Amino acid sequence: MGGVRVPILVGPTAVGKTAVALALGDHWPLEVVSADSRQIYRGLDIGTAKPTRREQRRVAHHGLDLIDPGERYSAGRFAQDADRWIGDIAARGRTAVVVGGTGLYIKALVDGLFLEPPLDPDRRRALEVWIGDLGTNAMVRWASRLDPRFSGGGRQRAARTIEVALLSGRPLSYWQDHARASGIVEPWYVVLTVPRPVLHRRIAVRAEEMVRRGLIEEVAAVLAHGAGPGSPGLDGVGIREAVEYLTGRRTRESVAVAIATSTRQYAKRQETWFRHQLRGPTLTIDASRPPEELAREIARAWEHAHERSRS
Repeated sequence: MGGVRVPILVGPTAVGKTAVALALGDHWPLEVVSADSRQIYRGLDIGTAKPTRREQRRVAHHGLDLIDPGERYSAGRFAQDADRWIGDIAARGRTAVVVGGTGLYIKALVDGLFLEPPLDPDRRRALEVWIGDLGTNAMVRWASRLDPRFSGGGRQRAARTIEVALLSGRPLSYWQDHARASGIVEPWYVVLTVPRPVLHRRIAVRAEEMVRRGLIEEVAAVLAHGAGPGSPGLDGVGIREAVEYLTGRRTRESVAVAIATSTRQYAKRQETWFRHQLRGPTLTIDASRPPEELAREIARAWEHAHERSRS
């Protein structure tokens, strides 16, 4: 697809990206490409704040329910899949809008990530078993030893670092430096932001609603179907706290508060990433207003940007 200009709607979790994307459907014949590293997992609708079935009927979404919670999915794979989705959407005469808060997915799509070296599947499966038995601290220590440039990021990123280093013979950072693919799209960013107290209130309300709507029961069902507590899909904010309750490491009453605390920390990291990593035309708007009003503003700005590019 290289070079096609695509609107990319980003912002911290709970800022209201889904509502704005749905409202944009009243202005454009659009389909959403989800750039969310948690919504790819099947069976975790509540815990990943996935668009509802009704919302997905209103605006088609791509990138949801791709794999089971025990599987892994890389940013490079997302870029390849998103390339195909964006091409298919364009072929139907519709507008692709990328929506999400996973910075690494956005980076893969726009800047390109490394081309993964071939990894022996049998050795990979055996290594996954060994990694799955490691505690988080031990995984981080191994990742740091195998790649001095490992900067943290949880079990999934540590596992990826260990896997690539042991199976390819070179650190992940080497491949990122020497085997980089080109970007797929030309971005036109829309950054949604709200004052910190507003975002914190939204996060607290959403955490309570998740538990009330059955988050804990949802995660229990995933565990009952064979996913281990340390599975990649169960390591995210919101899911992890439910797993801690179900494995006896916290009380049920503390789950919503713990989710809100972790989500605030995650949102702060997202805001920092988007503030420093986006390269390209950027529209930053206050998302405290109704989504319909924001959609009108975005649609006008998009048309203006197209007029300028044609002149």
